[in-house]
Amino acid sequence: MSSLTIIIGVVVLFFLSGIRVIYEYKRAVKFRFGQYITLLKPGIRWIIPFIERIQVVEIRVITINIEKQEVMTQDNVPCNINGVLFFKIIDATKAILEVEDFKFAISQMAQASLRDVCGKVELDTILSKREELGKNIKDIVESETENWGIIIQDVKIKDIELPENMKRSMANQAEAERSRRARIILAEAEKQAANQLLEAGKIIDESPSAIKLRLYQTLSNIASEKNSTIVFPFPEEVLHRKKD
Repeated sequence: MSSLTIIIGVVVLFFLSGIRVIYEYKRAVKFRFGQYITLLKPGIRWIIPFIERIQVVEIRVITINIEKQEVMTQDNVPCNINGVLFFKIIDATKAILEVEDFKFAISQMAQASLRDVCGKVELDTILSKREELGKNIKDIVESETENWGIIIQDVKIKDIELPENMKRSMANQAEAERSRRARIILAEAEKQAANQLLEAGKIIDESPSAIKLRLYQTLSNIASEKNSTIVFPFPEEVLHRKKD
């Protein structure tokens, strides 16, 4: 093998070893001797082997789980809360140059913010206003990450674990509330029924025809029973007697 062939082979290998393919959903930060040079966009790119290197960054939405945090609420109720955070890199250069490990930094900041936000409110607020608390956590984290070229798209609180005695207490409270509502509904129904009976009584009392009609209806109901004998204790004309 001639020396020319060897040289050509080395050149080809040198060239091929510098080829990099960057996908559409990624960006590459280029360094030369450790110094930032430029940001490489998607496509086939070439770097000088052994002299230049790249650091690839994902620009799609990234999800980070906020690990379970033990929180003491404002009304002194201990609970375990976890969540999920969604973020996106809008400036890959800042994400690499401004923070050592942006995923770890965001995760730690989200955990601290979750404890801080949830610790300043009562348990009822945590249970009923998850969206509002998630927005507060998002705003706190985003105020720091915007300097890193990162935006926080959303923060969701997922699970809230309560002590067993608190669960039993809340169940008893809910049962008592359902019982109270049932009693109110029953009392309201009895009130409406009493009002209807009162109105019916007034109509019957003021109209002999209504009394007679009610009598015939009662007789019809009695006659539906077999072997029934109907005895009038007073003549029917009494029903037509006007009141003095």
